[in-house]
Amino acid sequence: MIPADRLQQIVDRFGFLEARLAAGAPPTEVAALSREYAELKPVVATVDAWRRAQAELAAAEALRDDPEMRDLAAEEVARLRAALPALEQALRLALLPKDAADARPAIVEIRPGTGGEEAALFAADLLRMYQRHADRMGWTFEILDLQPSDLGGVKEAVARIAGEGVFARLKYESGVHRVQRVPVTEAGGRIHTSAATVAVLPEAEAVEIDIPPSDIRIDTMRSSGAGGQHVNTTDSAVRITHLPTGIVVTSSEKSQHQNRANAMAVLRARLFDLERTRAEGARAADRRAQVGTGDRSERIRTYNFPQGRLTDHRIGLTIYGLDRVMEGDIGEVIDALVADDQARRLADSAA
Repeated sequence: MIPADRLQQIVDRFGFLEARLAAGAPPTEVAALSREYAELKPVVATVDAWRRAQAELAAAEALRDDPEMRDLAAEEVARLRAALPALEQALRLALLPKDAADARPAIVEIRPGTGGEEAALFAADLLRMYQRHADRMGWTFEILDLQPSDLGGVKEAVARIAGEGVFARLKYESGVHRVQRVPVTEAGGRIHTSAATVAVLPEAEAVEIDIPPSDIRIDTMRSSGAGGQHVNTTDSAVRITHLPTGIVVTSSEKSQHQNRANAMAVLRARLFDLERTRAEGARAADRRAQVGTGDRSERIRTYNFPQGRLTDHRIGLTIYGLDRVMEGDIGEVIDALVADDQARRLADSAA
């Protein structure tokens, strides 16, 4: 049974936020109050639905003593009793502790792992997959850094994805993605296995991660595209080294000013993720704690092209129709990962 006083505290807090915003909160408080209000709104709606069902059940049960209403009341009682378990489950899910970063934009980093040029081509395929998924979801997708390989793959790609619930859904994509297919570079038609790593970080705000100028070294360098194309003749690419941690971030778009802003955004995200990792008592703050080494055996998911099959090894999910997956239709996979995570947390909270 869910404690009634806990539900009332949530409702009261929501009422306070609503009144505070309506009365005109100070500008310095509006963003935080609005964010908390938006987070609590669906929770309060679920509480209200559960309370209404409970009240309607009590009223229907009281009517069963009325000879004229007995049959109708019995039907209503049966309907409400059948509906209540789903409402209670929805309420338990709504009350699960939220990851404070869930509502943030995400910084997505993709790099080839083992597999040479084929791994770089697969990394480019993953980048396109996430871009197409963002389009499907109505999210914005912005390339912050792209270092192409000679054959059209990527040596490194960093993108910013913003929109409703971006990090909450994409955070499950972090890890090693393995591909099994015949590479375009393979003349003999043999199936090869290679891998790419994906890291999904919540974007950090400048006020949260203070980076003193003395902690960074900024270098500029010449930016050029693959195969000598799109050569930028100015030293516009930016590399920022965070001296205390050794983290290196690059951005190689056209504008040096924008490259610096992009690189600082990625650096803040990495440092913010570092702090989150430490605060949660997770594994070492090394970047490999999130994406592994890129070895084929350390995989969260396999994309088998000859069989048109995707398997997510964390939850044992296998789906067919890999073509549509690579076109960005990964909602089914993410939904299953979200449901599995919720089930685990519900079980932990009940233990």
